[in-house]
Amino acid sequence: MKNRLLELLQENCKYTEQELAILLNTTPDEVKRQIAYYEELGVICGYKALINWEKVPGSDVRALIELKVTPKRDKGFDEIAQRVMSFKEVEGVYLMAGDYDLAVFVNGHTIQDIAMFVAKRLSPLESVLSASTHFILTKYKSNMVDMQNLTSNNDERECVV
Repeated sequence: MKNRLLELLQENCKYTEQELAILLNTTPDEVKRQIAYYEELGVICGYKALINWEKVPGSDVRALIELKVTPKRDKGFDEIAQRVMSFKEVEGVYLMAGDYDLAVFVNGHTIQDIAMFVAKRLSPLESVLSASTHFILTKYKSNMVDMQNLTSNNDERECVV
């Protein structure tokens, strides 16, 4: 039941405890207890609405920035990742294997805002060797949801699990 509960919550965090209990063949009290346990452990980190920003007039620009960095002795990539995470423009930071070290997702009001962020704040960081910026033009799928085929009647809220 445990992994299936997480899968169901990720699919639709608006399921009620009663609906989850039926789907899992258990009691609502057991579902409530298991969810509370996962929240306490930090397995369930929060609940979040999935927004298709491309459909919001005047919405921000998003970009993926690939960073090559020099890891610090005894701290690895953690120190530079923490520094990058501290910028308000940064939505996510991921350590990668391959041609670059960090994948950084950022938001800005305009393409110029992101370009200036990279040039004036990100690239000058001591550990940053190079940065390559890719602007996100269209989201086809996000958080396991087909962003192109959403209907206004379809409740596609997602959970962060």
